[in-house]
Amino acid sequence: MLTSKQRAHLSSLGNDEPAVLQVGKGGMDAAVIKQADDVLEARELVKIRVLKNCAESPAEVAHALAAAVQAEVVKTIGRNSLLYRRSKKARIELP
Repeated sequence: MLTSKQRAHLSSLGNDEPAVLQVGKGGMDAAVIKQADDVLEARELVKIRVLKNCAESPAEVAHALAAAVQAEVVKTIGRNSLLYRRSKKARIELP
């Protein structure tokens, strides 16, 4: 569980990051989950974008994807969400 101070720190780190994952019409399938897992292991922090043609809401997709890859949702604004999971080689130092 992230504290508000940790969320604010991660949010500031994710502001300038481009959206690495896009969830579209196909929704969350095994390929999206696998890609999210790989990116989280490499970067620890990943920004996802839910396209307009996706049937689910952005918040639902973010929470379902976070549960599927054992990550935490840092924030969801509009159609963008930020996920965090500490990797084996920790790169981000949390306050």
